[in-house]
Amino acid sequence: MRYLAIITAALFLAACGGDEHQDLKAELKSLTSDLRGRIAPLPVVKPYEPVPYRAFDLPDPFGSAKIELAIAAAAKSKGGANAPDATRPKEPLEAYPLESLRMVGTLSQKGVTYALVRADASVYRVKAGNYLGHNFFIVTATTENQINLKELVQDASGDWTERKIALQIVEAEGAKGR
Repeated sequence: MRYLAIITAALFLAACGGDEHQDLKAELKSLTSDLRGRIAPLPVVKPYEPVPYRAFDLPDPFGSAKIELAIAAAAKSKGGANAPDATRPKEPLEAYPLESLRMVGTLSQKGVTYALVRADASVYRVKAGNYLGHNFFIVTATTENQINLKELVQDASGDWTERKIALQIVEAEGAKGR
């Protein structure tokens, strides 16, 4: 039985070595004989030439001297007459962007009219001279249905300019249909 398996394997191997596809192999060899890949030559590498550093007498751009020069220049320009006071303490409503603040009413006490402003879940009283929002919004006047504001904005030249806007009262949702 073992001899039969060896003889069968030898016959299969002898059948694979036939010359029946020799014409295809010869044609393929003749078609591909002149095909060769073309590789571009490597680029010429220029030798490295170091550039000497000659700015030893200039201020270090990362040193404290450069920062001190910038602070001195900023202190010299001051930003014009309308520059905000950076030394004053921040008021609670300056922590909120103006878009999130809502005027919900007014309150008069001792001849002073206060506007009631909602920020998150809290209601605050504001009057002329108070600050709101992130961009130096100053309350200039309060009326029964709006808060007049002055915004301090820095232009491209570094000067501060004023813009006037108004924050109007928002009706309560239950009062809209009445």
